[in-house]
Amino acid sequence: MAFFDKPLSELKTYLPEREEPPDFDAFWARTLAGARSHALDPNFTPVDYGLRTVETFDVTFSGYGGQRIKGWLLLPRQREGKLPVVVEYIGYGGGRGFPIDWLTWSSAGYAHLIMDTRGQGSAWSRGDTPDPEADGGNPQFPGFMTRGVLAPETYYYRRVFTDAVRAVEAALAHPAVDPNRVAVTGGSQGGGITLAVAGLSPALLDNAVSAAMPDVPFLCHYRRATEITDSHPYQEIVRFCKVHRDQVETVFRTLSYFDGVNFAARANARTLFSVALMDDICPPSTVFAAYNHYRGPKDIRIYSYNQHEGGQTFQRLEQIQFLA
Repeated sequence: MAFFDKPLSELKTYLPEREEPPDFDAFWARTLAGARSHALDPNFTPVDYGLRTVETFDVTFSGYGGQRIKGWLLLPRQREGKLPVVVEYIGYGGGRGFPIDWLTWSSAGYAHLIMDTRGQGSAWSRGDTPDPEADGGNPQFPGFMTRGVLAPETYYYRRVFTDAVRAVEAALAHPAVDPNRVAVTGGSQGGGITLAVAGLSPALLDNAVSAAMPDVPFLCHYRRATEITDSHPYQEIVRFCKVHRDQVETVFRTLSYFDGVNFAARANARTLFSVALMDDICPPSTVFAAYNHYRGPKDIRIYSYNQHEGGQTFQRLEQIQFLA
């Protein structure tokens, strides 16, 4: 792999015009109001995975449509007072796995809620949450990127982003959590979900999110991504449009409601991004498009010779310092 996107000097100033539907805010207000018509009903069931320094809880709460979403909550056993919380979202195809997969933030003294991603969790890490919602009946290319893509009301990520907002509300419902210190984070797909929640926080979460850490974020600047990379998952959109030639603009209209660039323009939480300049899965220009449009205080870590793995432990250390 070599550099294939814009040079770094251009990436730093890359500010493409946003493709934003006029009813973007109304769509999301209506979506979350519908979810909140169902009781959140968060349940935290203690589970024993043999961890002596961490308390673990099997979490269930109501997400989109009142459907029950799974997760984990990890708390340091030794704690005083309420804890800051990190709510984490998972990369494409992965599920919540097991509590022993997620020990960093509780070891650093934080409450840590990991949200399972509906319908996923069979590619590289097991999940436990189905996606029972009808997708509108349109054909889809295998994967999740074109599930229900012919209308924003039926698109898969409408449900996922709604679940993610409700995950923050579930975390806030636990008595160990300090409601004034909430961070959201995730890598790749999890980074795209992080941007969505950060963007919805000012208007629809009462500014509950105070810090956001999108790591090599996916789900940003879709149209450019499909034009410059041959890698999946963006290729799922390309393959769909290749067959459904008459639906291209319908597809991108739907995607505009779910673009991290549009969420970034609304987010005011302090943020730390990361980007890898040889990343052909989430191309650098798509990440910088979101970063440069980000409204709140921001910083970014750049990994010049890395692909989609990004900074890995180097970035986690940066995140720990950032939150501290």
